[in-house]
Amino acid sequence: MSHRLAIISDTHGLLRPEVLAALQCCERIFHAGDVGKPEVLQQLNILAPVTAVRGNNDKGAWAEELPICASVMVGQVSIYLIHDLAELPIDPVVAGIRVVISGHSHKPSLQERDGVLYLNPGSAGPRRFKLPLAVAELIINDKTVEARIIELEV
Repeated sequence: MSHRLAIISDTHGLLRPEVLAALQCCERIFHAGDVGKPEVLQQLNILAPVTAVRGNNDKGAWAEELPICASVMVGQVSIYLIHDLAELPIDPVVAGIRVVISGHSHKPSLQERDGVLYLNPGSAGPRRFKLPLAVAELIINDKTVEARIIELEV
């Protein structure tokens, strides 16, 4: 069975129509922090169930309800979600984690090391520097994982 997941980060309170369009038809949405305001999660939840973690800029009572990190199984694949990769509290290889999703840097990246896929979708919120606006897609088939960064034309 195939699972299509949408990965988003660093919205900082801004949810563009292009982002919502890119996330259509996904089974679940993972938000890697710096959500900005609870309305962002409410809007995303209309599209699909959301798993979100708290970013360093997420403040207030609504943000305190978000975990710092989350571990989720999708099919036979273990996914670990954290805002800042530098604060990863575990060794994903030892923990049997297949995919680590993070945000924070606003730079989209996709790297595989020691059998672990490290995915940062980049920022979907306000543009910073000359970095692209992007989200990512993760396709899981049994134990197979495929990911791609989707740069948005805004």
